Amino acid sequence: MITKKIKIGKKYISIISLKLGSKNLIVLSGSRGYVMCGYLNLNVAEKFNDLAIKITGVSSIQEALKAKVVGLTSAARKNGIFKGQVIKDVLKIIV
Repeated sequence: MITKKIKIGKKYISIISLKLGSKNLIVLSGSRGYVMCGYLNLNVAEKFNDLAIKITGVSSIQEALKAKVVGLTSAARKNGIFKGQVIKDVLKIIV
């Protein structure tokens, strides 16, 4: 398991990468919401009213930071996040 923190402005995003089988589960978590890889369920995040963003096709933290939004909850939409948005911009919202 890899854990990191990256600074966004004056706050930090926590990053977890956990090897599961042949792939990595990756989560980037801020105080307001999180970015999750395809391993996690967006419908469950919606049910809990989480500000959640889904990315796919990533195997590393570096790829996750360069990814684009492929799915999101209504709470994420209400906070100005949209499909196709670059994750680096999303991190400024969820921090």
